[in-house]
Amino acid sequence: MSEKAPTASAASSPPWRRIAVAVLALLLLNGMLSFSTWWPTPGIVPDKRLAPEFVGLWLLLLAAVAWRGALSSRTLSALALAYLLLVLGRYLDVTAPSLFGREVNLYWDGAQIPRFLWVTAQDFPWWLSTGVVAVVLLLLWGLHRLLRWAIAVTAEHAVPHALRARWAWLATAAATVLVAANYAGVRETWPVVSKPVIPTYVRQADLLLTSLSAQRLGQVLPPSTTLQAALTAPPGKALGALGGRDVYLIFMESYGAVTYDNPRAAAGLAQARRRFADDIAAGGRQVVSAFISSPTYGGASDLAHLSVLSGLDLSNPMRHDLLLTTERPTLSTLFRANGYRVFGLYPALWWEWPERAFYGFDEFLASRELDYRGPPLGYWKIPDQFALARFEQLHPRGADAPPRFVFFPTITCHFPFSPVPPYQPDWQRVLGDKPFDAAELARAESEQVAWLNMFPDYLRMVEYTYRWLGGFLRQAEARETVFILLGDHQPTANISGEGSSWDVPVHIVSRDPALLKRFTELGFHAGLNPPRKSLGGMHELTALVLRAFAAPHAPATLIAAQAATMTTPAAMPINSDGTLK
Repeated sequence: MSEKAPTASAASSPPWRRIAVAVLALLLLNGMLSFSTWWPTPGIVPDKRLAPEFVGLWLLLLAAVAWRGALSSRTLSALALAYLLLVLGRYLDVTAPSLFGREVNLYWDGAQIPRFLWVTAQDFPWWLSTGVVAVVLLLLWGLHRLLRWAIAVTAEHAVPHALRARWAWLATAAATVLVAANYAGVRETWPVVSKPVIPTYVRQADLLLTSLSAQRLGQVLPPSTTLQAALTAPPGKALGALGGRDVYLIFMESYGAVTYDNPRAAAGLAQARRRFADDIAAGGRQVVSAFISSPTYGGASDLAHLSVLSGLDLSNPMRHDLLLTTERPTLSTLFRANGYRVFGLYPALWWEWPERAFYGFDEFLASRELDYRGPPLGYWKIPDQFALARFEQLHPRGADAPPRFVFFPTITCHFPFSPVPPYQPDWQRVLGDKPFDAAELARAESEQVAWLNMFPDYLRMVEYTYRWLGGFLRQAEARETVFILLGDHQPTANISGEGSSWDVPVHIVSRDPALLKRFTELGFHAGLNPPRKSLGGMHELTALVLRAFAAPHAPATLIAAQAATMTTPAAMPINSDGTLK
């Protein structure tokens, strides 16, 4: 005879009390899998939506009780353990995007979390670290017991009543239909049904299995012929047109085609754009521009970053995550192979970022390395102007230093686009403890996020981006630099509008007219206002850039390989030097 669960409540309890306890157990079980994040903290807040896995548990309990009657103690413990794993999965699923700007990734996080805990423990006495571990284990044990109690109460009181009540069958059927529709991707269910947890575990398992199988990996993730061809080119050919110039690849956060397409945005930014063009010209430079299509929209900037660096179409996030598990070459690999020193400048990051190992930077500067001592402004605290000024201070460009490739994803122009930092014309002062005038700082600190109308703040933030970039380009430089300035994605739909394109602007800034002419022959147009037609996907920009950077008489095989990855203007006839026939 199997061991039966202890009675959850005394048989003599009043009916209203048993009903109240059963309702509490049901709400607890649902709430444990429907909570949301308290952005941007590791905390959580309750959510009234229906949790799909709770409905699954309810159906399982209905079947089990109808078939076997009361559940054994062992069965209750097993169900509670499985539910606890779902709760932990839900917690990781909702907090990882808030804290790390991406979904949970067990390939990286599985190794990183123990390392992070070990390093953190070194800063505390052994007894405190031991106490923290004990508290965590106690909390997990307590949560398991709480879930076991709730499942026992549900099986003993709620399920038998539901098996006898017609209305309960109707409610169960309705909930099941809603959950099935949610799993099928019906967006109309999202306001009433929370995101399921099981697909997260399935996706992580698929990611891990695919990363461990060369055959499966090759099927999902094709090779980057553009970079492979450039890496096998004779020395000095793949980047020969640069002539040893520095290259700064700067992703302008949330800089989308809406700044051109929306008449209100275009008019509001016209003066700022003219001033930006004047700043470029005042620095002795010229600019050519085009539009390309981002693999992402409103967020997930890493998809855009790695699309350019790898030359691969990463519009499917799974391919991005799989790419991180490989040793595939990137632009960093190519520049390093051609004698460049590769820098990663990430002012947004204040947490450990294990994925950076894939990027292969020679030097990596996050917020900790930048050591910002000015007033924190907004959620990201460090203004982009300071980040670039500090980078130049920490790594001055001496005449005898190797050329550099700098990858800089900006962050200030990020949702929710407020407060807008003051621009400081004195680039030395921006490095100090008091980078701004008191009145300007007070104005910025007094700004409140306009949750219901972000459009004006977005325009002001883009204008700020033009200002600090223009101010930097006005400065004298120790060594000539080619700048690739591009948006990572369109801003959120409350700004860019429903059904808007995924296109973003890209600007190439240089002192070399001959180099810029190579870009115009590939579809770019002079100035900051190109024709609206996109040149292709963001991964195709890699081929365009490498065709322009290749030596004038690069091997035909290199040019052909670069052209083969492009849909626009791949069909155009090209000469062996990369120019159009």
